[in-house]
Amino acid sequence: MSYRVLAINPGSTSTKIAVYEDDKPLFETTLRHDPEELDKYGGIIEQYDFRKALVMDAMRENNVEPEGLHAVVGRGGLARPVCGGTMAISPALLRDLSDTALWGRIHASNLGAFIANAISEELNIPGFIADPVVVDEFHELARISGIPEIERKSLFHALNIRHIARLMADKLGKDICETNLIGVHMGGGISIAAIENGRVVDVNNALLGMGAFSPQRAGALPIGDLLDLAYSGDYTKKELTTYLSKTAGFIAYLGTDSGIEVNERIQAGDEKAKLILDAMCYQVSKEIGACAAVLSGKVDGIFLSGGLVYNELIVQNIKDRTEFIAPVHIYPGEKEMEALSQGGMRILQGKDEAMQYPYE
Repeated sequence: MSYRVLAINPGSTSTKIAVYEDDKPLFETTLRHDPEELDKYGGIIEQYDFRKALVMDAMRENNVEPEGLHAVVGRGGLARPVCGGTMAISPALLRDLSDTALWGRIHASNLGAFIANAISEELNIPGFIADPVVVDEFHELARISGIPEIERKSLFHALNIRHIARLMADKLGKDICETNLIGVHMGGGISIAAIENGRVVDVNNALLGMGAFSPQRAGALPIGDLLDLAYSGDYTKKELTTYLSKTAGFIAYLGTDSGIEVNERIQAGDEKAKLILDAMCYQVSKEIGACAAVLSGKVDGIFLSGGLVYNELIVQNIKDRTEFIAPVHIYPGEKEMEALSQGGMRILQGKDEAMQYPYE
């Protein structure tokens, strides 16, 4: 039997949707939203009914009748920590996704579960989220930071990394539960994960934590200098948070977060652009080496994914430093819609069992 799954991935001013029949996309599109229109709703979660109607219309415009769907999967957001996999949407999950106290903010991805839930209830089909950014499979050693007041947290590109880990295991002819990998996702932020027997047992905090700097984020910084910056009087906490998470990295050094532009500047002889790109690759390679140590050198493969992987300079730079550890496999671009749809598909096909949100 064939199954059809709707995948929903909300952004701040857009909603990506796709319908897959088994492993084949029937259509994929991005719905753009006028910020002024969204402002009328007063908050992100309050937009779900408006966006749901647009999603339903878009399916019909692409000759897919909603009544033919078998499941709907929304992008998971900032809930409480959970194990990786596909999770049934529940009232408790929706409660936590709407609670600003958990993470200090509501991310646009939180909206995915609300849109998916509304559609699943209308059509009487299962509604899920898959591999949200709060997937936490750390072993206890990975949580220790150096002071008891701060615990290392798992916050990373879980959807892409876990999906590509499954693709890698298939490529290697191995069960994911018996595969050790190092997964790297490189976009506006960078996640570098140690994957032991299919579980992400250690990874840098890809937003405001450790790891390499990226086109937009600062990565790990010298603590003393960071304290001086924080107490300099030049920044409020909000301003410094924005700087370190949205306008650092390439933007701070080169004035752009475009890997394409940086590459063009290097080709034109821009030595500073080359230095900064090489430094980012150097830091990524160091993190890969650290993950190899976490896995005691037992690494079946390394994979690079994300938009920056289209840049051959970046890929070759990292490969030159890390291929001695294990073969490096390339998966350019984002696989989010494929990952969401296949998360639901595995449940429908009986390959996986839907998880329940553990904080009822």
